[in-house]
Amino acid sequence: MERELSDQQRYTVLILDDKALLQEIFSVLTRSVSPLANPYSDDGSYAAAISHLPVGLRAMAATHHLDVSLTLDDIGWHFLHFGERNFVRETEAGLRELGLGDLAEWFAEAFEIINPLLAEINACGSYYECLTKHGGMNRINELTQKALAKEAGCRQHVSGSPIYDAWIKYARKHPENVFGS
Repeated sequence: MERELSDQQRYTVLILDDKALLQEIFSVLTRSVSPLANPYSDDGSYAAAISHLPVGLRAMAATHHLDVSLTLDDIGWHFLHFGERNFVRETEAGLRELGLGDLAEWFAEAFEIINPLLAEINACGSYYECLTKHGGMNRINELTQKALAKEAGCRQHVSGSPIYDAWIKYARKHPENVFGS
């Protein structure tokens, strides 16, 4: 109880409700990550830009784009946009830091399926055809379904996302790793 009081005194954002806390995390990320760092690029600039952040905030910066990919596409498609090796490593480490070890395993497996096929996918222009031809589409679909199934039990009033739900829990438990000391 003393630690909670101390944390709430030190980190006044902890008095916010979950939705407001998530918005504050997004604000901190926006202020903390250089707009010149391009998460879509293969130049490593995004991974380099987040490397100086506190470990929890860094995990959040690394996992945000995966959440978007899961919402719009599938876990394999993510690597067509965000497949730079250092960024992939940061995302997997970020999932683990946030307590999403199972999602980190599925993410790593999806990368192992997609990575050897990236050049071929880009050359032929059809992600689905290429993965089906190489026998990977069914497994990518299974991994995506596992990831999406984690939404059950998440705070629907906040986001419904297991990743953003983990952000909130992590920020409340380890505010020093998100908001600095």
